[in-house]
Amino acid sequence: MKKIRCAIHTRKSSEEGLEQEFNSLHAQREACVSYIASQKHEGWVLMPEHYDDAGISGGTLERAGLQRLLRDVDEGLVDQIVVYKIDRLTRSLADFAKLVERLDASDASFVSVTQSFNTATSMGRLTLNVLLSFAQFEREVTAERIRDKIAASKKKGLWMGAMFRSAMSQMGGR
Repeated sequence: MKKIRCAIHTRKSSEEGLEQEFNSLHAQREACVSYIASQKHEGWVLMPEHYDDAGISGGTLERAGLQRLLRDVDEGLVDQIVVYKIDRLTRSLADFAKLVERLDASDASFVSVTQSFNTATSMGRLTLNVLLSFAQFEREVTAERIRDKIAASKKKGLWMGAMFRSAMSQMGGR
């Protein structure tokens, strides 16, 4: 039986709750570990490396954990990426297409443990595209709400400095 090397990728958009002993990243990983164990009869083996992205939006692929994971996929060290939900990998249809192309080039694939579909079929690909369309829509609506809130606060003369500093720190600024 061929061994399928599985790597888990976890992501949480905000830093809220990350300081907790058991947070969203832990919960995602735990679900993925259980799923991999349930596929042991198919040759699935959990890789020990952690590919986590904490406090980073799924609207970009420029995330340290994801980039390390993709390098390992490119080097042939990973056969299967396991995620809790597709939107933990990306919320952009264009980025998802890039990821699938890159995985295909390395003969690797991915699976979402909470969303069941088969991307080998046309119906499975349609389902995936619909799910990703909603994830991208949700990200764009959230960004619009934030912009609207900032604009409304500025009109009232309220300083949004803390929000600005927080946004800058997430982008690597000071």
